[in-house]
Amino acid sequence: MILQIPDVLNADQVAHARRLLGEATWVDGRGTAGPQAARAKDNMQLAESDPVARQIGDQILGALQRNPLFVSAALPLKVFPPLFNRYRGGESFGNHVDNAIRQSVTTGMRIRTDLSATLFLADPEEYEGGELMIEDTYGVHSAKLPAGHMVLYPSTSLHNVTAVTSGARIASFFWIQSMVRDDGQRTLLFDLDTAIQRLTLDLPEHPAAVQLTAVYHNLLRRWAEA
Repeated sequence: MILQIPDVLNADQVAHARRLLGEATWVDGRGTAGPQAARAKDNMQLAESDPVARQIGDQILGALQRNPLFVSAALPLKVFPPLFNRYRGGESFGNHVDNAIRQSVTTGMRIRTDLSATLFLADPEEYEGGELMIEDTYGVHSAKLPAGHMVLYPSTSLHNVTAVTSGARIASFFWIQSMVRDDGQRTLLFDLDTAIQRLTLDLPEHPAAVQLTAVYHNLLRRWAEA
């Protein structure tokens, strides 16, 4: 499942992040790539230990905890501390699949990467190119979202970032270990949860809402690793 999540950060939060990032020190992004991905990667990043990365990252993690769409779709068990990248001057990232296991150099947290996330911090009109291209069973999907919006997708997906030919593409990226590792099962649970919420809103007294909620939790109980 590929899902766009709007307004993870509001305009004031994005502006604050951009001010901090504008004063930060950027380093070669290949430092966080595996051997194969490093050959395809051409961008700049903040070091994971950079205080700016940790400050904005904590703000993002707090926003995710309060975002019901993210929680419903990801069923997060662990979220990797957010990282930050910048593309400009023709920089790009060729086709690659994210590493299956990531370990944080600052916290020691080790996670299985079930889901990948890109949170855009620059608006589309600020740069040319820079589309995130994600492959799934149904083809290739492009994501280039307004600042503060996020795209969530399976980490098993082949994906790339096209060359930024003018301006600068600034984003946060990170990974999630879900309580439900299988993407098909997560998608079923997300669809069921969405249907329950709509039913509860439209027909709050309908007994089917209770029955479907029981089905949801019994499936989650069967599939979840907590």
